Amino acid sequence: MRSAADDLTFDGDRSSQDHVSGVPQARDLVLGEDDPRDASLEEHPVSEDVAWTGRIFNVNRLRVKLLDGRTAVRDVVRHPGAVAVVALTDEGRICLVRQFRMALDRVTVEIPAGKLDPGEDPLDAAHRELAEETGMQAKKMAYLTTIATSDGFCDELIHLYMATDLSYHQSSPDADEFINVDLVDLSELVDAVLDGRIEDAKTVVGALICDAIAHRLAPGEAAGPVNDPAGEGELDG
Repeated sequence: MRSAADDLTFDGDRSSQDHVSGVPQARDLVLGEDDPRDASLEEHPVSEDVAWTGRIFNVNRLRVKLLDGRTAVRDVVRHPGAVAVVALTDEGRICLVRQFRMALDRVTVEIPAGKLDPGEDPLDAAHRELAEETGMQAKKMAYLTTIATSDGFCDELIHLYMATDLSYHQSSPDADEFINVDLVDLSELVDAVLDGRIEDAKTVVGALICDAIAHRLAPGEAAGPVNDPAGEGELDG
């Protein structure tokens, strides 16, 4: 299988490369698939097989047809999706979890997060993960945004929420999760993100969104409910 993949992989081999990227254009922002030219960029799957099955995700191998008619192999991590929660206390502190990440071989500092159960509503998952990992329960939960964690090889989407009006109850982490919980001033977390001391992507995005919201609100203006652009409706409460 490896030799077959090598035959269909063009990374690093430019001997037959004869095309260039589109000329840079100064224009208004146009999102993916909203530009008529995007249709000509599509790769068309010819086949897809499960190469590896894991507890949390699968790795599938796709054979795709390229724009010039050639075929290539794309290995894609198929993930059920996840949620992450920026939990903000009345004192302006962010709830962070400390846990050992085997992939990095060290303890990381992150906002609470977890994968979606099959068919689970992301809003319900956000409440569940926050309570399980930190013991915090939120009376208000507002949708912030959705991020693709690494769309070059993975289809995982993480839905980010902001939790407010918090109260502490007993935590209940998974059997294989060992977590310590910190309450850190939001400005200190933002500084750590800007200094490059926080590397976790969902935590970086969550902190910067909170900072942007704080700066965009007019003096004395209260933050209203945030609408979910995916069409799930108002996610406040």
